[in-house]
Amino acid sequence: MIVSNRVASPRERAAKAGGLAVALREALGKHGGLWFGWSGETQVDPPDTPKVFRSGRVTYALLTLDPDDQRAHYAGYANGSLWPLCHYRLGSLSFRRSEWEGYRRVNEHFARALRPLLRPDDIVWVHDYHFIPLAAELRKLGFEGRIGYFHHIPWPTPEVFLSLPSHAALVQDLSHYDLVGLQTEHDVRALLTYISSEVRGWIAPGGVVGLRERRFRVAAFPIGIDADAFVADAQASVGSEEEERLSASLAGRQLAVGVDRLDYSKGLPGKFAAFGELLSRYPEHRSKVTMMQIAPVSRGEVAEYRALRRELEELAGAINGEYAEFDWVPLRYLNRPFQRATLAAIYRNARLGMVTPLRDGMNLVAKEYVAAQNPEDPGVLILSRFAGAADELSGAVLVNPYDVEGMAEAAHAALAMPLDERRARWQANWEKVHTNTIHTWCETFIHELVNAIDHFDSPGEPPGEGRRG
Repeated sequence: MIVSNRVASPRERAAKAGGLAVALREALGKHGGLWFGWSGETQVDPPDTPKVFRSGRVTYALLTLDPDDQRAHYAGYANGSLWPLCHYRLGSLSFRRSEWEGYRRVNEHFARALRPLLRPDDIVWVHDYHFIPLAAELRKLGFEGRIGYFHHIPWPTPEVFLSLPSHAALVQDLSHYDLVGLQTEHDVRALLTYISSEVRGWIAPGGVVGLRERRFRVAAFPIGIDADAFVADAQASVGSEEEERLSASLAGRQLAVGVDRLDYSKGLPGKFAAFGELLSRYPEHRSKVTMMQIAPVSRGEVAEYRALRRELEELAGAINGEYAEFDWVPLRYLNRPFQRATLAAIYRNARLGMVTPLRDGMNLVAKEYVAAQNPEDPGVLILSRFAGAADELSGAVLVNPYDVEGMAEAAHAALAMPLDERRARWQANWEKVHTNTIHTWCETFIHELVNAIDHFDSPGEPPGEGRRG
């Protein structure tokens, strides 16, 4: 039983550029199960029962929300408090008790609607920061089965996490899960350090945590992609209409590509500035390299995101105005999503994959770019050291997204990189992408969740502390 805010309905045709919804749809497509989430609809006095339908091996249960609660939950606490906090944007963090209360009401509403669908032996897998309190609410309603939680975005260090007024309550909510999964070991250390230093919990070997009367485990489960499917899409794109159109438009020039949601965490202004710096400092690349940035609009109703879009449009206009020729536009900036097959064709033809977020839990676009490459003539991945993927993709050229000149230098070096080095770097990346797929991630998490009680009985448990009944 998977729970997430966003549900990728089978009726949707356009694939998002990476992201949680696509990852879960691919996992459920193989394993089957029920996907419970928000319908995208609001209604005053909404029903307590979800709309249920089935497609293939997946049953969808979609819940309608009260409009005021939805605003408080999503735009308010989840994306006004938790999202900036976890991405180290304290200047963008806002906290209102009314939004915190609305966030908890939505979690209560979800628990009441989900509880009748649960059997005692069901496994519930809750996804992301929208539903941290959900396990606590299900426990109140008497569900004693396995509940796991996966946090797809970064977990902040204790010094940052303490900025949130509700920090202690959130971690107490986490204790009602049996297994808490994070993207990286850095995230695990951050959470465990907070628990041991701020709320006086104890930590046993294997990430087992004791907090008041609760026992749960915290561990890293880096998410992957369906690597073989993406390779197949990339190979199928060779000679396709999309590839021919792309090649014709490039007219023999090299392509640098970025694919990100339009979000301040993705570092897009710095990426644009770095491309402008590349053209300024290394004029030999003028009329030789085209950058394509695909950035589907995200949370367009939020003022900060509208301001970001205006900033990027101005930057793109300035770069094109200064460097464009009558037959060459340096920067192509697109604000719409593309089908996965089209993205695979673009990735495969790109000499540079530029993934430079200021902070990211993992970043699946980096892995998609690696999977799409031609092993005989691969491109180079330029990757922010603050993306979770940097822990796995050792063949990437790591950059500091706050260093515009450093990113320009990295792009220059990547464009001049010899074939042997490009192949070696790609091979190192591919081994990780091909091994740690979306399917191994799913299977590993569920296996660990089912067997979580074995960890609680470990010899490292402090004496006199009983496990959860």
